[in-house]
Amino acid sequence: MSQELNIRSADQNDLPALLALYGQLHPDDELVPLAVAGRLLEQLSLYSGSSIFLGLQDETIVATCTLIVIPNLTRGGTPYALIENVVTDAQHRKLGYGRLILEAAMAAAWRHGCYKVMLLTGSKDPATLRFYAEAGFEQSKKGFQARRIPPREG
Repeated sequence: MSQELNIRSADQNDLPALLALYGQLHPDDELVPLAVAGRLLEQLSLYSGSSIFLGLQDETIVATCTLIVIPNLTRGGTPYALIENVVTDAQHRKLGYGRLILEAAMAAAWRHGCYKVMLLTGSKDPATLRFYAEAGFEQSKKGFQARRIPPREG
């Protein structure tokens, strides 16, 4: 396992470094302008329990994922959560940071009363699928999606 990771929620000051890290996830995407990113981060904060989690080593963002807690009118009104945009900096992979950031996001979902946490990946790479399984996710449902933007390769 790696060195200890400082995990916290992103704030406006983190946006330049966070957007640069997202560039590793979708290298062909146009970067979101800072002003727009700031408004989107504020909008995310309106969903109680939702956050962009950052994993930091020496004040450098090395891993991130987004947790969205979704209100629900079934399951007795118990919310559920979605994890998206999981990325670890290329120079910091295979050190356990991705797993730690996912564990923090799942723990936050449980604290907010979620009955399940969902995560989708388009990756067919066995190592990526094993990573998610080892982080506590099971491949137990079929996922469907309709897309306006084509999926990334890989």
